[in-house]
Amino acid sequence: MVLCRQFDKQRRRFSLLLFRAGAAAIVFPRLTAAALLGQASSSNEVYSNAIVVDSLCAPLRDTFLDSSPSPQELKAVRESGITAIHFSISTPDFDETLNSLANVVQLADTYPDMFLIVRRHPDIARAKRENKLGLMLGFQFPNVIEQDVDRLSTFRKLGVRIMQLTYNKRSKFGDGCLETSNGGLSEAGIDAIRTMNQIGVAVDLSHSGYRTASEAIARSFKPVLISHSGCAALYQHPRNTPDEILKALADHGGYFGLYLTPYLVASPTIPTREHVLDHLVHAINVCGADHVGIGSDAGIQQIVLTPETKAAFEQNFIQRKQLGIAAPGEDRYPYVPDLNGPDHMQIVAAELAKRGQPASVVEKVLGRNFQRVIGEIWGTS
Repeated sequence: MVLCRQFDKQRRRFSLLLFRAGAAAIVFPRLTAAALLGQASSSNEVYSNAIVVDSLCAPLRDTFLDSSPSPQELKAVRESGITAIHFSISTPDFDETLNSLANVVQLADTYPDMFLIVRRHPDIARAKRENKLGLMLGFQFPNVIEQDVDRLSTFRKLGVRIMQLTYNKRSKFGDGCLETSNGGLSEAGIDAIRTMNQIGVAVDLSHSGYRTASEAIARSFKPVLISHSGCAALYQHPRNTPDEILKALADHGGYFGLYLTPYLVASPTIPTREHVLDHLVHAINVCGADHVGIGSDAGIQQIVLTPETKAAFEQNFIQRKQLGIAAPGEDRYPYVPDLNGPDHMQIVAAELAKRGQPASVVEKVLGRNFQRVIGEIWGTS
């Protein structure tokens, strides 16, 4: 627990450093969505009309929501065109997780014209209709549930309806992706999946070990998510997902979200949107167009690199290594430079169109697929 609290404090300081660095200039040049969409006006129309969902994303630079958003941040949210995001609010500490939840509620109460907490499936369409950002709350860290599995139901009533079973290492529920033993689900994990299916909480297998993911897909009687990962067939990395698991996920009606992180390519290469599209098209070919989307594992706001921000990243890398949760390749900044900012989903839409994907597929990848699977897990009423 001491290590968990230390990690939480470091994460908070890291978040606030990034928040304060928001006015600086970005180091990496990139082609803007406006330029790309100028080449593909039909993509622009598809994007404007689409349900757009990022299946793991933060709305503001201060991911703990301790600071009031700036006018520039609110403008970025509005102009992103994103309908809803899966927003992870958990930390390894129970009290801090409750604080994060309270801050989300306060944000939605303070800016009701901007934010909507998605508690029911129809709220996704409502967010689109009312031009708000829907916040679908989730847990990446299973710690608070490990301590008391009855909290699954409690947090669901509070609006948390997407939960991971593991975060890189072994949890009470199964092995994470960094466990070399690859031990799979525990009995507690099997029970947790059964409970989550029954009460309508989405099982998220991101950061899970291969055997854990395979067994969870087979055990769940509802579709499951891998909200943010890459394709191991293109780059073998513990965080990435092999084709056989992608296929099993799709065969059971599930959803795979491609992340916009360095783990799409070997270090020291800095990933580009071309790497992202290679993984995305591969996932579509393996899973089918009805089961793939984007889970950026980033944020709506543009990350900017200043000396202070770089130092914060370096400190975060060190802390993760000390806690044993650092994955291989955590030696590059955790985003794709030319997909960094509020237009990242627009750029993906334009690039898919450039690669010959029809508008119907682009629309599914942008968010229809995630909207569909959440309805099957939560219920559509």
